[in-house]
Formats: sequence, structure tokens, C-alpha cells
Amino acid sequence: MDLIGIDIGGTNIKAGLFDSETGQCLERATLPTNDGAIVAGVPAWAEAVKTLIAGFESARGRSAVPVGISAPGLAARDGRTIQWMRGRMADLEGFSWANYLGREVQVLNDAHAALVGEVWKGAAEGSQDVVMLTLGTGVGGAVIADGHLLRGHLGRAGHLGHITVNFTGSGDIVGTPGSLEDAVGNSTVSLRTQGRFQSTRELLEAAQRGDDVAKEVWDRSMHALAAGMVSLINAFDPQDFILGGGIAAGAWELVMAGIQPHLDASEWCPTGERVRIVQAKLGEWAGAYGAAKTASVGGVARPTR
Repeated sequence: MDLIGIDIGGTNIKAGLFDSETGQCLERATLPTNDGAIVAGVPAWAEAVKTLIAGFESARGRSAVPVGISAPGLAARDGRTIQWMRGRMADLEGFSWANYLGREVQVLNDAHAALVGEVWKGAAEGSQDVVMLTLGTGVGGAVIADGHLLRGHLGRAGHLGHITVNFTGSGDIVGTPGSLEDAVGNSTVSLRTQGRFQSTRELLEAAQRGDDVAKEVWDRSMHALAAGMVSLINAFDPQDFILGGGIAAGAWELVMAGIQPHLDASEWCPTGERVRIVQAKLGEWAGAYGAAKTASVGGVARPTR
């Protein structure tokens, strides 16, 4: 059976056609999101999704292929819409994909989808207990425990960047004091360096040149990341801990070198077994994989089995 997985991002929409048995991606396609543009009375991203689905089905000579859609925001409990989205792509909020496409569609949060994808055919394939952090502009995350994707009462579960690593720190974008996101995310580099550096790349390049300020800020960031990871390990007891996002992808060895001493000192290992720290494997396509997998099981309750 074929599956279609679609991941709606701020810049591009990534779509894949997958084989449900093997998880192989048979075809890929992308279209620009064009957030804010209207086509035929609907958001441009909606029309793009319809076009991508029609292209796959036409090429395969099939219709009614199960579809999953990954998108930013909090997904409704029934998996039919994004029920809360603020700041960008506001038209996603409450948009009924089933009505627009005339078919059943499974909708889930993009970070949740990325983890489902990594457990289906990525860095933690087949694992039943996994925590994932994505390190980029901010810090995203998701949790699978006992084979269940944790969504929570309102869909907030997995927003792991908004845990506290410094209770005296300022509130982040959701009000969390001293959050992991503010300690590590690319968006706060300028603030953390008093304006000397504007991005994690600049910070790392300076640290590698021996800049004392850059080295200190990077070391503090990695200490905070390790502290957050230890807390999450104690909370969820994962077998695997995935690190993804642009920072992990671009500086994996430096990230591991930065966190490993702190993990060695702080990780609770009651049986002597360490959590396996792995790099995300599917990159920007993880959400499409996860959306397709969710479509295959007809919902978000148990996407990994």
C-alpha cells in the first residue's frame, strides 16, 4: 500500500510517497509554502498540498491513498486539524483538511512527526522509548514512551525546549523561566554574547579560533543542554535520545564533546546502562516520514507499532 506524507514548513512543503511495508520513499517533491498568499480563495499552502497529492496519485494511477500532514502548532485531539497556531501561518489554525481535500487526513505537530519518522525509518528505528530534541533557531522536541507518542491534554507534550535549566532566568516566549531553548537556541546567541555574535555558526567559529568569550558561552550552552537532557532522561527513561536540528547536524562532534563530560558526571544509571545518544538521520524529511507513518495507522495514538 502507498502512503503520502506531507510536512508543511515555513519556507517549503515537503511531500513524499512511501511504501507502507518497507518505509521506502518512492518519490519526493517540494513546493514553496508562500505563507500569506491566497490562491483560488484558500491559502497558497493548501493549494500546494492538493497539487502534490494529485501528482503522486496520478503518477501511480491510484486514488484514495492515505495522507498524513505534519504542520507547526498544536494538533487537535482527533488528529483532524491544527487547533492552535500563533505568530505565523495563522490560517492553519482550524483549517479542515478533510473538508478541503474531500478525504480523511491525519494531522499532527511537526516535531511529533519528526520523532515518529525517526523511530519508523531513522536514527532510533524500532525503539519504544525515545526522547528527541531539535536544536535550531529554538529547541523543539517530542517523546515516545512505551510505544506511544505523548501528546498531552492540549497537545503541548514534547515542547521540551520550554523546560527550566535556570530558575532565576528571564521568561522565554511562552513564559518559562531560564528555558533550555533560551540557553541553546540560535535565536538568543546575540543576547548571550552581548551582541558579539549573531549565530551559533559565528559563535563556534570564534570558539575554535580560541576566543575566550565564545568558548565560555558555548561551554555554558552545552552544560545547560546536558542538564536538560539528564532531567528528561530521569523523567522519561528513554532507551534512545535523538539530537537533531541544524546545530546538531552542523556541529555534531562539537556538541557531543561539549555535553559528554556533563552526562558522564550526572546521568543516573541504576543498572549501569547508559542512554544511547544518536544523531537524527532523516534530516528535513523526518516530518514527511512521520506524517506518512501516522496515516498508515489511522491516528496518532500508537504510531510506532
